This record gives sequence, C-alpha cells and structure tokens, in this order.
Amino acid sequence: MIKKIDTSGFLFNNKSLIKLIIPLLIEQFLTLAVGLADSIMVSSVGEAAVSAVSLVDTVMILIINVFAAIAAGGAIVAGQALGQKNQEKGSEVTEQVLLISVVFSIVVMALMYAMKSFILNIVFGKIEADVMSNANKYILITTASVPFIAIYNVGAAIYRGMGDSKTPMVTSFVSNLINIAGNATLIYGFKWGIEGAATPTLIARIISGITMLILIGKKSNILHVRKYIIRPNWTRIKQILHIGIPYGLENSMFQLGKIIVISLVSTFGTPSITANAVSNNICAFAILGGMASNYALSAVAAQCVGAGDYRQVRYYTKKIISVAYISTVLMNIVIVVALPLIMRVYNLSSDTAEYARNIIIFHAICASIVWPAAFTLPSGLRAANDVTFSMIVSVISMWAFRVGCSYLLAYVFKLGVYSVWIAMIIDWIVRAIFFVARYRTDKWQRFKVNVKSNCDGQDFVNTSDDVFENDNENSAE
Repeated sequence: MIKKIDTSGFLFNNKSLIKLIIPLLIEQFLTLAVGLADSIMVSSVGEAAVSAVSLVDTVMILIINVFAAIAAGGAIVAGQALGQKNQEKGSEVTEQVLLISVVFSIVVMALMYAMKSFILNIVFGKIEADVMSNANKYILITTASVPFIAIYNVGAAIYRGMGDSKTPMVTSFVSNLINIAGNATLIYGFKWGIEGAATPTLIARIISGITMLILIGKKSNILHVRKYIIRPNWTRIKQILHIGIPYGLENSMFQLGKIIVISLVSTFGTPSITANAVSNNICAFAILGGMASNYALSAVAAQCVGAGDYRQVRYYTKKIISVAYISTVLMNIVIVVALPLIMRVYNLSSDTAEYARNIIIFHAICASIVWPAAFTLPSGLRAANDVTFSMIVSVISMWAFRVGCSYLLAYVFKLGVYSVWIAMIIDWIVRAIFFVARYRTDKWQRFKVNVKSNCDGQDFVNTSDDVFENDNENSAE
C-alpha cells in the first residue's frame, strides 16, 4: 500500500501550482497562435513564402533555445537561492544572467549577418529560387531582433522562477497582438509579402524585450536587477553557466539536428517543405500543455532543490508530469477532430494536404504516449543540476536516431517527408527510456549549486556529488 504524503509543509499548494501553470498555458498558446496566424497569412503570399519562413524560423528557434537555456540556468540558480531564503544572491544572479545574455546576443546577431550567405546556400541546401529570395529578405529583418529575444527570455525565466508566470503572459499577449495586427496590415493591406510577416515580428520582439527589461528592474520583486550597469561576477557566471552551457548545448544540438533534417526535407520538393512547415505549426499545439509543464516543473523543482528537499522534488515531478500527459492527450484529440477545418484554412494543394494530414495524426498518437516522459521529466532533473546526463542522452539520441534514422528511412526505405517524423518519434522513445530509468535512481539527487557564502563572506560554488539524505518515503511513492 502506498503511503499518503503529508504536503502541509510543502512549498507549493494546488492553488499556487494552478496560478503558475495556467498563465504558462495561455502564454504558450498565444505564442503558437501567432505562429499559426503568421503561417496562414504568409500562405496567402504563396507556398514559397511559407517554406522560406519555415526554413529561417528553424535557425531562429535554434537561437531562441540557446538564450532560453542560458536564462533557465540563471533562473534555476536564482530559484535555488530563493529556496535557501537568500534573496540578495538571487538578485545578483539575475543581473549576471542578463549581462551574459545581452553580450552573447550581440555576438550572435553579428555572426548571423556575417554568415547569412552560408546559412542560405549551405545550411538550407538546394532550395528553389523563389524560396531563396523570400528566405533572404526574412532573415535580414528578423536577425535584428536577436538581442531583444535574449532580454525577454531572461525576464520571463526570472519571473517564472519567482512563481509569477502572469507577467510574462501579459507581456507576450501584448507583443502577439502587435505581431498579428502588423501582419494583417502589411500583408493584406499594403501587400508587402514576406516583409509584411518579418517586420511586425521584429517590432513585437523589440517591444517585449524592452518591456521585460523595465519589469525586471522593479525593486518590489523578490528577484530584480538592482542596477543596469553590471560588472561581471565570475562566481555567479560560473554558477549560471554550469547549468546554462550543458542545457544550451543540448538545445542547440537538438535544433541543429532539426536544421540538418530540414535540409533533407528541402530535397523532397516544395510540397514536402510546406507540409513539414504546416505540420510543425500544428503539432506545436499538440505539446502546448507539455511545454507549459516544463517551465512550471523547472521553477518549482529549483526552489525545492534549494531547500534541500528532494521528497518535494519527486512529488511535484509526478504531479506536473500528470498534468502534462492529461493536457497533451486532450489537445491532440481537439487537433485531430479539427483537422478537416485546419486543412481548408491553409488552402494547400492536394499532395501537400495529404502529407500534412498523415503527419499530424501520426504525431498526435505518439505525442500522447511519449512526449512528457521524454521532455517534461528531464526539466526536473535539470533543476536538480543533473544537466550533464540530460545533455549526453539528448545529444546522442538526437544525432544517432533523429538525424541518422531520418537519412536511413529517406534514402534506404524511400519514405520521403515521413522519414523525418518517424525518426523523431524513435528519438523520443530513446530519451524517455533513459530519463525514466535515471529518475527511478537516486543519482540525480547528488548535484547542487551552492549559492551560500563561506565564513569569509566570499561565494563558493559546489557542484560535486553532495548527497542529500533520501527519505524512505521517496521509494514508496
């Protein structure tokens, strides 16, 4: 018989979890809805424009994921500081992660412009001339938004780390309204074509970045930027990068693998590129609840780890993963039921529509079974600083199975665009097996980043195998 856990002294009750998760769900939905609206509006320009936006956005998502990883590293360390009742150190971490992100984003933006020709001609492979022309225009405009993407990610991660997901949601809502209104005006009103999709995206990201920069300077926040002229604190930077670098490498390798797979898809022709782009847009909604759960689990687990209570980490991990599974199943049911309407809205050719329909149904079934175990569960492991294991599993699985199997299924079994989606599910299954096995052990409980001070008042970092004593109830849950 499983012993019921007394949660009266736990850090988060059901009300606080709902208050955290619901705005995250709304924010994720708004972000995806804008992406969907973008793709629908761009589809009125032509399938070449849809393909171009899809290709460039794959690179932009790589960049966004890197900055999200750095921000997550800062938010986890800051959250651990809150769990240890050390607000001053938490604010210091907030300042340092902002500094890292701004400096790195400027470097990345400069590299993007310098390597534009390489990205378009080498990374994307052989694409049709009209797709290339649209991709060139889109990347020129949207690359300018990179620093603002970085700033927004820092602010959003820090607010979630404080348990406040409403503020990022509102900021995202305003930004998305601007994006949609701008798209409608410039694409339908002024007939700008691909520029009409890129320009509002740039403006919206600038506004959201500046807004978040102002908000994280509010002194009333538990975690805040105390001054905007920030001097490097290498101890704090080391703590942040201890989590941010492995997570960033994991995310970047994941997205880089997707870019390579996209270059494979581009060889199948425009119908396959467009079907893949449409399917990606729709299938992002399928895991909306899971993505929100990832952010929630990271924020919650970080504070529990800071408090040194792994019984709570296990409790909240199971609870939030349950939310991820339920929401994923429900969302996929809605998508499959609405599929005929979705296909009509996109106004696709018959071949493209058939590809997209088959992919979306296949994804819906697999996501409902595997996705939370493969992606929500490791969010809890990372919050406990078990980042190296997560990185190794994710990188190896990505390259060996998603990339390797994509080429195998495409060239040996001649499965065309379906090959990359089947390979993706194989990748998910491998990840899920390793992460579930890891969670069932106590090894992930051995790592922590210490944000306390030593007897001389100097900070020190401890990332060694500091084993917290395990509660016997953990194994009984």
